[in-house]
Amino acid sequence: MTKHAGLGEGKSAFVTGGSKGIGLEVARALAGAGYAVTITSRKEEEITAAARDIGGQTRGVVCDVRDPQALQEAVDAHVAAFGGLDVLFVNAGLGHFANVADLTVEQWREVIDTNLSGAFYTVKAALKALQRRGGYIFTLSSLAGKNPFAGGGAYNASKFGLNGLSEVLTLDLRQHGIKVTQIMPGSVATFFNGHTPNEQDAWKIQPEDIAQLTLDLLAMPGRTLPSRIEVRPSRPPQK
Repeated sequence: MTKHAGLGEGKSAFVTGGSKGIGLEVARALAGAGYAVTITSRKEEEITAAARDIGGQTRGVVCDVRDPQALQEAVDAHVAAFGGLDVLFVNAGLGHFANVADLTVEQWREVIDTNLSGAFYTVKAALKALQRRGGYIFTLSSLAGKNPFAGGGAYNASKFGLNGLSEVLTLDLRQHGIKVTQIMPGSVATFFNGHTPNEQDAWKIQPEDIAQLTLDLLAMPGRTLPSRIEVRPSRPPQK
């Protein structure tokens, strides 16, 4: 990613769900490109370790995206520390998977409140800061936002909703100099849903691939907006 060295000089980024997986690698890539970065997580030990691992001008903040006030405080602290905000990467998410008959109300609420409402709260908290300097919003969606599957009631609904929200954000914000891109990966080698990445995941998209894509999008000419990016493993195993 050395071709993007200096891309973020004098700029800053805010990444939710940044303690591991896609969020961590995106934050690492942004820091490597010169951005000052804030990463968030619900777990203090994990986010502190992640910020230390990334190094540079990286801040680790404990924050639950289901809490609008906590998000606003985290964004305000970021702006106070770095003078503004240029990139927002909306990444925090989780999943519960079960037949609708077995999916509990609590599981439904947790998925929707995190993946969809949490995305809205994150954007709302950052919007004034982004409008002051122009900027870029990335929402980390999924191919599950267009391809339903059995047992995916809550997750599919959250990602279908996130795609809709992202498209409206594009229409609402582009005249304010803010770009919005929804990134929709297929299978990624992450810690999602309790999985631990291993050698059997070599065929999957790697988190650093999404990080590379993010930097490439940031380097696009300002006149051009790739508003929806679908990303798939190039050669999944045959069934």
